Amino acid sequence: MNKLLFIAAVMAVVAGAPQGKKESETAAAPEIVVVSQADVRNLDGSSQWSYTQSDGATREESQVQKKFQTVSTDAYGKQTVNDVIGNTNAGSSFWISPEGQRIYLTWVADEGGFQPKGDHLPVAPVHVYTLPVAPALPYQRTGLGY
Repeated sequence: MNKLLFIAAVMAVVAGAPQGKKESETAAAPEIVVVSQADVRNLDGSSQWSYTQSDGATREESQVQKKFQTVSTDAYGKQTVNDVIGNTNAGSSFWISPEGQRIYLTWVADEGGFQPKGDHLPVAPVHVYTLPVAPALPYQRTGLGY
């Protein structure tokens, strides 16, 4: 019994020992630095900014203030149109995935919501079908007096 316990303890220590290469033996990833950047803020509230990294990744974004109209409905069903000021954003990003795939993403965020576009994004399937319709039955009057 003691031998079995000793063997189990030794196996646990061996299984818990670090595996693989030491940190000093692994190649360090190259340092990624920002090679260019721009940031412009305008008096009208609009702005543009961008940056490029040494690994080729880029990002650009611009925003503009815009007047929107919203419709609110009170508890009695009366609708009121309100003017509000909001931002519209548009931008793009580019990077290379760990698998080597070039990924290009563009987006717009406005009164229609956030709308990203890119070949790597999943697309919902389109189902084309007709809904079943119940058969029309002949109408027959029934009840008192008939």
